[in-house]
Amino acid sequence: MKYIIDRFEGSYAVCEDEYGNMKHLDRDKLPSSAVEGDVIVLYLNSYHIDENETSKRKKNIQSLADELWSE
Repeated sequence: MKYIIDRFEGSYAVCEDEYGNMKHLDRDKLPSSAVEGDVIVLYLNSYHIDENETSKRKKNIQSLADELWSE
């Protein structure tokens, strides 16, 4: 299962899953380097940052923002 970290609230990370559902994950179960916007995956009972998906997502968002401001 993949999640995107939307924000942190106290000891939880509020994440969106692949289907648009929001879920609270224990912050201490995520990698310590995880930040808002990271794509994380559950693999072998632990969460890992998917660097490739995170990078693609950030580039796509930047491209959309650039398009918006160039008009």
